[in-house]
Parts: sequence; structure tokens; C-alpha cells
Amino acid sequence: MGVISFTGVKVFSTTLARDRENMGENITKWLKENSSVEIVDKIVTQSSDKEFHCLTITLFYRHKV
Repeated sequence: MGVISFTGVKVFSTTLARDRENMGENITKWLKENSSVEIVDKIVTQSSDKEFHCLTITLFYRHKV
């Protein structure tokens, strides 16, 4: 398995239910506003405790040549 090279990281994270519902739209908006980047990897992380549920989506990207 080869090493994936990247030049930047963008993290989207929220604990609020309404923000989790809009996270996909926020990511799509960011991708459109940053069309010069190519997503090379991603990590989706979910964590929770007794009161809060946190969703984090981490995008690894590099600038298109």
C-alpha cells in the first residue's frame, strides 16, 4: 500500500443535531468554494458521552496541478 501525499486538512465537526443535519451541505459548499483541491483521503469519526454526540469529518487534500 502506497503513501498518500496531501498538502492540507479540513475538519468539519459538530455536536448539535441541526448542524449534523446540515454538515453535508456545508462540506459541499466548501468543496465548491475550493475547487482547486483534490480530496485524497477522509476520516469519519463519531464519539459520544451521556449528553452529546459529536460527528467529525476530516478531509485530506492536495491542490490540483
